[in-house]
Amino acid sequence: MDEQARIPVSLPRENPTISYWQDPPDGIANLRVTAELPESAETVIIGSGISGAAIAWNLLEDVRSFKKQSMDVVMLEARGACSGATGRNGGHTKAASYRSFLDIAESVGPQAAAQIATLELENIQAVHKFAQDHNIDCDLNPSETIDIIYDEAQWNKAHEAVAAMRAALPEGHPAAKYTFHSAEEVRSKFHCHSNWYNGREEKLYGGVSYFAGSLSSYKLVIGILKLCTELGLNLQTNTPATSLTKNIDGTWNVATPRGNIKASRVILATNGYTAALLPQKLQGVIVPLRGQVTAHRPGSNLPLKGCLPTTYSFIYENGYEYMIPRPAGSLHAGDIIMGGGLARAPDEGLHEYGTTDDTTVNETISTYLRDTTPRYFSPEGWGDDHPDGRIRKEWTGIMGYSPDGFPFVGGIQEEGYHGLWMSVSFQGHGMVLCWMCARALVEMIRISHDFTQGPNKGVADTLDRAEKLHEWFPDAFWVSWDRLRKRFKGRLHVAAAPQTVPDASMGP
Repeated sequence: MDEQARIPVSLPRENPTISYWQDPPDGIANLRVTAELPESAETVIIGSGISGAAIAWNLLEDVRSFKKQSMDVVMLEARGACSGATGRNGGHTKAASYRSFLDIAESVGPQAAAQIATLELENIQAVHKFAQDHNIDCDLNPSETIDIIYDEAQWNKAHEAVAAMRAALPEGHPAAKYTFHSAEEVRSKFHCHSNWYNGREEKLYGGVSYFAGSLSSYKLVIGILKLCTELGLNLQTNTPATSLTKNIDGTWNVATPRGNIKASRVILATNGYTAALLPQKLQGVIVPLRGQVTAHRPGSNLPLKGCLPTTYSFIYENGYEYMIPRPAGSLHAGDIIMGGGLARAPDEGLHEYGTTDDTTVNETISTYLRDTTPRYFSPEGWGDDHPDGRIRKEWTGIMGYSPDGFPFVGGIQEEGYHGLWMSVSFQGHGMVLCWMCARALVEMIRISHDFTQGPNKGVADTLDRAEKLHEWFPDAFWVSWDRLRKRFKGRLHVAAAPQTVPDASMGP
């Protein structure tokens, strides 16, 4: 793993695989609000995925509330709008908090773990509500999800973890609402059976269901970006930030192939690519990991023509896949989105760490993912493949991972880094973290700004806001000197039993 973490992180590559969600691309995919790149800006956001879009929306609150007529915010995107991991994930708004709870509780304590689980649920609810309130056409489908478990140790850990969550959270808390299903119920209600892999049966033990949902993350973010440009955001696509340097006057110089921008504040929403801009600080700290996803046309025997009412995960000894049925009324309704498969690759996917190459797929993982649907639903339950072929599309995307398994949110509190902020490294879990992390980051920026303004801004009020932020936003997520000193050893907080190099997926 040390060798993979030392691979120099690059900027996003040209000509990436085209994801299911980006075909066809939206009309603003290559938007440049102004023909020329501005020479200066108050704030430059780098990255146009869910983090960048949510940060922009929160920054522009003063315009939305008519406190300010305009704000000077520029967003740089290396490729097309929402062309990174957000536009390449599986479209799952699913926390699976019980799967990480025991590990997180051991790391930071049960109350902090309960706070994180609560945040994840609130993030899902906030994303769904935003899409509904703003009429964003993103195929939003709030639903139950089911984890189908094929390993006895994982099954036992699931019971232990849910009990621990219920003990740590107030009675009846929705973040601890889980239902266990027997193997027989899984077969009859969720149409899944024992899994055969490499000639060996993986026994079905049961399932765990809870609240989740699905959507097109690409269409969601495109919708947010359109709202933000109406409020004055200057989106500049196909304009990679290539370097950051500190100016003598305390501002930042953001270099691009189209010229430089002088900015009072720079915000990194660059996730797995972040170390490319800050190699001296983040190489080996935020490590890229390539995830892979496939879109399957529904088999002839799938109930409801593939428009199943729940989303799925399939959990086995050292990994998992996740599955999202496309809902009725959506484009290609009934298609099955299946992602993961890393644990089935040689060395459990070790060589997918450190790479930023989303221009190609891993053929070993492709072969595995293509065959998942008739295995999990049984050949009889799946039926015949579609006349046009089982696989409609397959693609890859780049995620970002940290040494302790938590995102980095905040500013680097060291000399020479004032005015540089980040919300990055979401462990393939961005759709249940990024929205609330963006909200927290913008509040941190405002609090920091108000402190620098002195007594006129009301010190007591600012301190009260800082205290309230700590009440709901986990301390484990804040950027700190101690966290930046750690080095990546493997992916954490992703299963009931922590593993050094487990399976991975883009956001399930």
